Amino acid sequence: MTKKMLMNHIDTRPLIERFSFPFKSDSYRYSNNAESLVPPFALTVTPEYQHEISEKRRILTNRKEQAFQSFSHSIDAQWEILEMIVDEMTERYPSYFSIKKMGNIWTFQNYLLNEVCSFVYGDSTSLPYEPLDFIGRHVQEDLVYLGNRDGDLYMDAGQLCFPANWSIAFNLGMTFTEFHSPVPHFSNSGLVEKVRNFLLRMEPGNPWTRLNWTLTVGHILDTYPENYDEWGSKKEQITSENVAELVHLRVEDQRLFRLPKSNGILFSIHTSLISIEELQKNEEWLTRFYYVLTDLPDYISQYKGFISYKDKIIQYLKEILPTKSGASK
Repeated sequence: MTKKMLMNHIDTRPLIERFSFPFKSDSYRYSNNAESLVPPFALTVTPEYQHEISEKRRILTNRKEQAFQSFSHSIDAQWEILEMIVDEMTERYPSYFSIKKMGNIWTFQNYLLNEVCSFVYGDSTSLPYEPLDFIGRHVQEDLVYLGNRDGDLYMDAGQLCFPANWSIAFNLGMTFTEFHSPVPHFSNSGLVEKVRNFLLRMEPGNPWTRLNWTLTVGHILDTYPENYDEWGSKKEQITSENVAELVHLRVEDQRLFRLPKSNGILFSIHTSLISIEELQKNEEWLTRFYYVLTDLPDYISQYKGFISYKDKIIQYLKEILPTKSGASK
């Protein structure tokens, strides 16, 4: 297959036209903002595919313990996730991926990466990595498995290469309430229990999606707590002159699927970054972003890690937004 043929089904519109802008109003607070996922797809292939897969594999090579963790009791669910992901990849993107199933002997081919792998479905020794880790190296999304048992959800496995300042190595084994405990208001207002109970009621075939957001300095996807010294110090570089270039709106398209066999939940996360400079190409979004930041409580800005430079962003937006937008009112 030629590169031209493979690119036919990738959405090649400019980033500003395909970015998932997270704000539906001029104010933002924590809430259960999940919506029914239609169509019910876990994955998206974008023009960033090659770069992001390369980044994933670099991280998995250099920092495997940070990027992949699992319990042995999650293996059956990992195989279920692999099958689900492979089936979606090959059905939605037949120009990019194929699967041949001869009984339990499967041959998966990734044309974008020019890779072929044959394995015995259900036999982890036939794969170079655990099933979740293997298939995660072929998709842009991070993949997290939440086990459902004893009336709760537990983080039992995950390939997390592009985290927004959290750690699969630290959170492995925690309940849903426990790994959300650092989130202010969300964790102590009763909202976390409401969201957990909502997830516990999820049914197979009825997936949900939500958008989460924060701000990042630079186009950096792997913002782990463990490597904070590599990306956190960049906040000190922000000035009124470079704020639009350096500060990026980071959005996670988080999709949730009840797995019919294991009864757990697959949590897929597709992360996108857009600079404030690029965001200026959509004045409506830029204006709304301004209002959200000016209205945002400090406890959210502090938790999301940008309170130290929030005022610089607001001042910059106030100066560049036209008077007709109402930003100066």
